[in-house]
Amino acid sequence: MPETHLLVVSGDRREAADGTTRDVIAPATGAPFATVAQAGPADVEAAVAAAHGAFAEGQGAWPRTSATERGRVLARVAALLRERADAVAELEATGAGHPIGDARWEVEAAARTFEYYAGFANKHLGSTIPVMDGGIALTLREPVGVCALIVPWNFPLLIASWKVAPALACGNPIILKPASLTPLTALVLGDLLVEAGVPAEAVHVLAGPGAQLGDLLVGDPRVAKVGFTGETATGAHILRQSADTITRVTLELGGKSASVVFADADVERAAAATPMAVFGNAGQDCCARSRILVERPAYDAFVAAFAAATDRVVVGEPLDPATEMGPMVSAGQRQTSLDYLDIGSGEGARRVCGGEVLDRPGFYLSPAVVADVDNSMRIAREEIFGPVASVIPFDDEDDAVRIANDSDYGLSGSLWTGSATRAVRVAKRLRTGSLSVNSHSSVRVETPFGGMKRSGLGRELGPAAMDHYSEIRTVHFAED
Repeated sequence: MPETHLLVVSGDRREAADGTTRDVIAPATGAPFATVAQAGPADVEAAVAAAHGAFAEGQGAWPRTSATERGRVLARVAALLRERADAVAELEATGAGHPIGDARWEVEAAARTFEYYAGFANKHLGSTIPVMDGGIALTLREPVGVCALIVPWNFPLLIASWKVAPALACGNPIILKPASLTPLTALVLGDLLVEAGVPAEAVHVLAGPGAQLGDLLVGDPRVAKVGFTGETATGAHILRQSADTITRVTLELGGKSASVVFADADVERAAAATPMAVFGNAGQDCCARSRILVERPAYDAFVAAFAAATDRVVVGEPLDPATEMGPMVSAGQRQTSLDYLDIGSGEGARRVCGGEVLDRPGFYLSPAVVADVDNSMRIAREEIFGPVASVIPFDDEDDAVRIANDSDYGLSGSLWTGSATRAVRVAKRLRTGSLSVNSHSSVRVETPFGGMKRSGLGRELGPAAMDHYSEIRTVHFAED
């Protein structure tokens, strides 16, 4: 991988129009390890103009490519990712601070995403509809147009694949905007798309300042669809900005997910599984089960077992295969977690373990368990996006549901119980986009992913994503 990374505009690597660059910092060392071109207004204009031409009201080369052939191209993207998995995973681990085992899983998951939409490309069907006035009515699924895809720094390649694959499967040109902190694997993905056969004019990857580039892309009337994953405040800004042009928008935003543990559950199993449900990717995950609700009869045993399991989490260098949790992405992100730990102590919560800055270069913080939390505390209500778990006692089923639902967010969650009837009953009452029973998995490429309330609009993954990247059109053929 080169040390200096250029933008991808119309499938070609090129410098920023004004020559601006930025260092990329390795979270494990706190030192620069690469330089990346920084797009500005001129680069956005070049990308949008080329992408708009590539669409040309559905008459561009990619929209007119058969759905079957688009699927073949996406399958080649999956194959290329697998061929270069080691290099891409190492780049992701270095740039985002992910443990190398996690990074390898993410590359494979990205390949599976392209593979899934490769198979779905020619199965996104319209229908024929009986109508009262005779004739034949049918619906068509057509590409929506230029798609601006804005992805976060916590899972740079994987979340990019969630947006890029269905957008391309539907026949849209894409402009991918990676986060400023972690742009490298998105730029590599741009190369692979062109190598696989996506027309060059339909592929653009613009690294650069998020607020400036995001505003330019969202505000451009030639952009038909915005797919954004990131913090809730930014999502609200995008929604307001898109109103004048009625731009189609999907938003995958924040979370403060609850894991509800009943006393009739296998408490030891739940406690053993919970650390990586919170501390995976150093807690920098919108699905993190950062609120852990435990029924009082099991509370003390769970806290003790959970703290012991947390102490066993291996915090280390991203490229060490033994590492289970790497550094946080930046010094600022780590300081936010430290600030919330102080806030929690001031509110009366009890720190059981962790929350210590490790004596080594980089942005390391040991995972923290905070007990005796009340759901009214800031530490329980606000998204920390770091390795901080709040444990909250509850009295009974109604109390658990009330606490779990008492949140501005509704993205993910878990439910631990030994009763099948309770699992069904409580699952129906929890207001969250994804729920796992006796496990912590939130995301599968085959199923819709997204949230309720302030966790977002629309859905990623599964067949639902194809609907968001296409328009449905009705055509009626009258009888004589």
